[in-house]
Amino acid sequence: MRKRALRILMGWGVVCALLAPAGFAQTPSAAAPEPAAGASSSTDLQSRMNALEQQAADARMAGDNAWMLACAALVLMMTGPGLALFYGGLVRKKNVLATMMQSFILMGVVTVLWALFGYSLVFHAGSRFLGNFDYLFLHGVGAAPDPDYAATIPQQTFMVYQLMFAIITPALITGAFAERMKFKAMLLFMVLWTIIVYDPMAHMVWGKDGLLNATAGAIPTLDFAGGTVVHVTSGISALVCALYLGKRVGFPKEPMPPHSVVLSVIGACLLWVGWFGFNAGSALAAGSLATSAFVATHFAAAAASLGWATAEWIRSGKASVLGAISGAVAGLVAITPAAGFVGPMSALAIGAIAGPVCYQMVTRVKSKFGYDDSLDVFGVHGAGGTLGAILTGVFAAKAINPVFKDAHGVATAVGLIDGRPGQILNQLAGAAIAWVLGIVGTLIILKVVDVLVGLRVTEEQEIQGLDLSQHGEEGYNLEAQ
Repeated sequence: MRKRALRILMGWGVVCALLAPAGFAQTPSAAAPEPAAGASSSTDLQSRMNALEQQAADARMAGDNAWMLACAALVLMMTGPGLALFYGGLVRKKNVLATMMQSFILMGVVTVLWALFGYSLVFHAGSRFLGNFDYLFLHGVGAAPDPDYAATIPQQTFMVYQLMFAIITPALITGAFAERMKFKAMLLFMVLWTIIVYDPMAHMVWGKDGLLNATAGAIPTLDFAGGTVVHVTSGISALVCALYLGKRVGFPKEPMPPHSVVLSVIGACLLWVGWFGFNAGSALAAGSLATSAFVATHFAAAAASLGWATAEWIRSGKASVLGAISGAVAGLVAITPAAGFVGPMSALAIGAIAGPVCYQMVTRVKSKFGYDDSLDVFGVHGAGGTLGAILTGVFAAKAINPVFKDAHGVATAVGLIDGRPGQILNQLAGAAIAWVLGIVGTLIILKVVDVLVGLRVTEEQEIQGLDLSQHGEEGYNLEAQ
């Protein structure tokens, strides 16, 4: 009986277990309410759209960031090895290391200044002429973008990209006083020049509240990649340095030809390639504007190289290699302020004008006034940068970059050929401010440095060469086994 009862109970338990899902379900009051089919579908779709938008934004940021880091590396390459080789080949053999060292050491000096306070003075809001110290020691400069400058890259990427401009600008000046300035004087001069001339000029043009800012300034000036900030300031400062220091021993009676045009050709080629980061990178994103600036840069360099070589050929009967590479650099300088505002044909025109004009500046004008600008910094960068700034006001077009808009957000004319003749006056004002700041600031700094440490090496040291007298080394030891 007991076994029979046990079997009945076990069978009943199996039946209850099988029937539970259907017959013993929860009552309606205990069951969770199900959402309507339409609401569920709509929420799902919105979530997917949000996810896709976020993925697209992340992909764009990653692409823009990769492009800008590459451009930063290209601009650094312009200083070392580009400018170091270009300038190093143009001096006499006994000064090659000293000349290259000036470019190289500034990669370190300006970086430290930029990290401590330079970036803050240029890109933080402050006055019309200079930023404040809120980014001191790069405080707050991290992974988050600054939408006032570049909304799709980390602010730290923007900071390091702009640093490369701050490095090459004072390095350009060294070509004017090559072969005759003390190394310690050069260091002190460059520290002061970066703070007193470069930082205020860069803030005025590129700072969001700067006097010459194209969209918010009191004098809207077009300077896409540094025509006034980099080339005009360095070029006019170079002329002041050349005049203040005086001529090299033996100049112009003794011949002082470049010791290695081969090195200069390599340097010029590196400058040309690096300039794509300089100009196309100034779009601050990997988009169509970067492409336009890239094309304009290349076309202007090509036209200027041909223009300089042709002018030289007509005058002397030969087109020199040194002339061709100098022409390319002149074209790159002239297109710098215009790169993001002009089309390919306008870029060709700017280059075609810049080549012959800069050639005349480094031959006829320099010869007429007799100043010793050792490596023609003023003739190429000062004159080429000023010319480029003015021509930007002529050729800039809203079809390339609609930088100006009316009260309704509609794009308006940008340059002279676009229907805005007054922009040329703004460009002249921007260049004039760069000239005044460069002249006055450089004169004051030179006087201070001269009093503190003296500027020139002795005549004995200059004849010996700066490689040995300043660094205790020789660039070429051909007798070594």
